[in-house]
Formats: sequence, C-alpha cells, structure tokens
Amino acid sequence: MSKAEDASVSHPARLVMTAVNQLHRTGGRYGLATMCIGVGQGIAMVVERV
Repeated sequence: MSKAEDASVSHPARLVMTAVNQLHRTGGRYGLATMCIGVGQGIAMVVERV
C-alpha cells in the first residue's frame, strides 16, 4: 500500500502524525488530514510545518 492508502484506514491520531511525518520527510509545508466521524459528519485539519 502507498502512504496515502495506509493512512486512510487508520486512527485519527495516526492520520495527523502521518501527515506531520511526511511533511518532515519530504520538506513540504502543508499537510491535510480528513476524518469521517459518522452520521454525515466529518472534520479536516490543516497542518503547517514552520
């Protein structure tokens, strides 16, 4: 599985840490983690590497 596929089936805390680790590894500036809460709800978090 690719990194994106692996993260898509994980716990929300792991999603955020995967985004942060990938930013560090690739030198990226922004990362996005989206999560389905259920009953039509969801949440998104943008992480910025400074």
